[in-house]
Amino acid sequence: MKEIPKGHLAILSVNLIFGLNTPITKSILMQSHIQPLALTFFRFAGATVAFWIASLFVSNKFKPTKKDIGLFFIASLLGIVLNQMFFVVGLNSTSPVDASIIVTLVPILTMLIAAMYLKEPITTKKVLGVLTGCAGAVLLIVSSNATQSQSSTLTGNLMCIISCLAYAFYLTIFRDVIKRNHPIVLMKWLMLFATLVSFSICRKSIVSIDYLALQWNETVKVLYVVLIATFVAYLFIAIGQARLRPTTLSMYNYFQPVVTTTISIALGLDIFGWHKVFAAILVFLGVYIVTQSKSKAQLDAEKLSKHINKTQ
Repeated sequence: MKEIPKGHLAILSVNLIFGLNTPITKSILMQSHIQPLALTFFRFAGATVAFWIASLFVSNKFKPTKKDIGLFFIASLLGIVLNQMFFVVGLNSTSPVDASIIVTLVPILTMLIAAMYLKEPITTKKVLGVLTGCAGAVLLIVSSNATQSQSSTLTGNLMCIISCLAYAFYLTIFRDVIKRNHPIVLMKWLMLFATLVSFSICRKSIVSIDYLALQWNETVKVLYVVLIATFVAYLFIAIGQARLRPTTLSMYNYFQPVVTTTISIALGLDIFGWHKVFAAILVFLGVYIVTQSKSKAQLDAEKLSKHINKTQ
């Protein structure tokens, strides 16, 4: 499979997983005595073990430099610790509707950060694609009947915004270091740093759990969050991040409410409507428009070509 299609498939899979993860995580927080910080630590620690085991099967030639390991620490703080801890704590204090709407800020933030840091052009096509996808996602979320009764707080919403901002910086700033490292080697270090940093913060929540009282369905949900929504998802994020532009990659966030709504309808928790179909079409259209926009490298190549043609 070619590199760019592989990147699209990887990041699409990530957002299908995350779309299912939001209602599962919310149900864990609402129906069990597992606190948000404890669940977050389980994600980090479980994924760390899984990635270090997986790294045993990776060739020794994929060894990061000392400088890269230092950058991994900063990337871990932004892309994992701040992103996940603020989101799960925020989700516990706000409604899934508000959290899902806030997540739609990621492509907009990523586009602005990429313009400032990577000098990626903010083209008309890119802006149109981001806004089209955003409109579809917001329409889908606010028209959902599944979670309208959930309460929300300003603090919870602010935490979700910080989570999105940290993730947007992660997608943009660390693309080069991610491209030159094997995704499993990269993620084993990022998850290890996340586990070490978060332990002191989460320790009280971890020891307060009555593990013997956990039901089997709670355990299955936690295993999904740890192994699928963390280990598999973050592996695929690294694969996609190495192959796609930051704005293109972040556009796939708009698929999360499509997945969540589809699952809610299938379970009888939401009602089908043609406005939902229209919203989903807007999301797909927005992603397509952004993928068709030109990168800085393409625009520079066009300018160079025009300059050469004029001088001939």
